[in-house]
Formats: sequence, C-alpha cells, structure tokens
Amino acid sequence: MILLETSQRLLSLLALLQTKPAWTGTELAERLEVTTRTIRNDIDRLRELGYPVDATRGPAGHYQLGVGAKLPPLLLDDEEAVAVAVGLRTGAGVMGMAESSTRALTKLEQVLPHRLQRQVTAIHRAMEKGPDNTGSNVADPEIDPAVLATIAACIRDEHYLRFDYAVAAGSPTRGAGSGVVQDLPILVEPYRLVSWQRYWYLVARDEQSVWRTYRVDWITLRMATGRKYQPRPIADEDYTDFVLRDVATTGWKVHARITVDAPAQEVLSRIHAAVGIVESIDDNTCVLVTGADSLEIVAVYIGMLGLDFHVDGPPELLTHLQTIGNRYLNAIPRPPAQRSSPG
Repeated sequence: MILLETSQRLLSLLALLQTKPAWTGTELAERLEVTTRTIRNDIDRLRELGYPVDATRGPAGHYQLGVGAKLPPLLLDDEEAVAVAVGLRTGAGVMGMAESSTRALTKLEQVLPHRLQRQVTAIHRAMEKGPDNTGSNVADPEIDPAVLATIAACIRDEHYLRFDYAVAAGSPTRGAGSGVVQDLPILVEPYRLVSWQRYWYLVARDEQSVWRTYRVDWITLRMATGRKYQPRPIADEDYTDFVLRDVATTGWKVHARITVDAPAQEVLSRIHAAVGIVESIDDNTCVLVTGADSLEIVAVYIGMLGLDFHVDGPPELLTHLQTIGNRYLNAIPRPPAQRSSPG
C-alpha cells in the first residue's frame, strides 16, 4: 500500500512539474500534502528514473523539469489528452507528417482511459472535416519535415545555409535561375521561417546583403556549412509582413502587372495587402502587381476587384482571360430574334 501511494505521488509530482516552469519545494509540498523533506526524496526518485529535475538553491530556490537526453513520458490531464487526440485526427499540420501523426495518435489512444476514449471516438464519429485547400486549383506542396528542421537549426545556430533553388517557370529569376536548379548553390544567412496559405517561406539575407524570400518547396538542401554568421536582423523584425509583400512579386509561378482604371487607394481598399502591390500612376489609374500558382487563380483575383482593368501579359494569362471571357458571354441567354410585323 505504501509503495502504491509513493508511485501515485511521484506521478502527481511529475504532472505538477510539467504544468509550469518552476515550483518551490513548499508549493509542491502543499499541493501534495506532504513535507518538503518528502518532496526532496521524491525528486531524487524521479532523477533515478531518468527524469532530469533541476534544483536552484537560495531565497529564489525552486525545482523545474530539465532537458534530458531523451523524451520522457508526458502526463496530460483529461482535457489536454482529448485536445491532442482530436488535433492529431483533424489538424493539417505540415505536409509529409501524416505517418508520424498517425503513430502518435495510436500511442495516445492506447493509454487513454475508457471514458476519454469514448469522448474522442464520439467526437471523431460526429464530425467531418472539409478540404483544407478550397481556394486553389493547385495541389498543396509537399514539405519534408527534415528540411524544415534543418533550416530551423541553422536559424537557431546562426549558421549559413547552402541550397539549390528550383524556381518555377515564369517566375522572376531572383538571382536563382528560371525553372532549373542552379549549377552553383545559393548561400544565405537564414533568419525566419514563415507559414502562409499552406506554403512555407524562408526569409534570408543573400551574399549581396539583399533580403530575399525563398519558397521552401523549391529548396534542395546542400551539405551543411557549419559556418556562423554575424546576425543582422531585418530593420523592423516584421518578417511576416516582408514575406507578404515580397511574395506578391516574386513567390508565385504566375505573375502579372494589371493596369486598373481606379485610384490606388480604391484598389487597396478592395484587396488584402498580401494579394499584391499597388503602384499609383495618376489620380485615376494604378498598377496592381500580383500573382498566384495558376492562371485561374490570378483571373479570380482580378475579377474580384470589381473594377475595369487592362492586362498586357504574360501571354498565357491573356489567352486564359480571352477564354473565360468568351465562356461568360456564352453563358448569358440571348434574347429571341424579333419577329417582323406583318405588312
């Protein structure tokens, strides 16, 4: 009986240590209704079991769960366990992580108490999940989680990143070729990964000290450099805003400059800033620089403006607009031919 009580108390102690960064011995003793000496003994037992519990002495002394060489079992309360299980079933996450998510869900559901299993199963059976990508006729890109992890590690360690960059045909060269992998790899100082609209982007400073945005699904990593750089963050450190502005002109497979018969402020009021960049020509005319991964999506963006516009290129977009223009015209019922009155 004493052994069982000790085991239960150790589990409760471990659960408390996982709920916040630091606990004093007195706080833990009060929560578990034992003495501080018992807490010290239980902390030693957790360490013997492989849990790295750090202790800080002095007036601000406290205990906290440290970082060990391996991942210890995590203790979740009922709400946390249900939330994780449902999230693993329904969350989109990073493309390419389906298998690892399935393994994690299987492990979790195996240890869920029966009452929680019933909750998770009930939610799963009662709900359906719609498609993640409903605004595009282009499939979401596959991102290797290992590539994200490698890039993130270089950002953390302030190491140069070397990679080949396969720019889609029709995109600006961005110093990286057009539609082909360069013979010479790109070398950059990586600063931030930004996820936006099912795509991942790397914000980096290139060898000419120019800030660039690179689509991660166009990146093929080269051998690690191991070389550190002296970080020089972007001026306002708003990397997400930089990506939204930069991608409009450089990050898509199809780009277009559209002359709009309206003031720039009128166009800006009708679009999200991430859709494109608006350049004023005069009081009644402006240019919208925009793009997407297909001609159809660009055409949709233009049509949603609700304003008169003119497009000079690319040629493929002009052909597509001609096609859909005729399609819309043909969809309009023609009035019956007027009969001539009898003479």
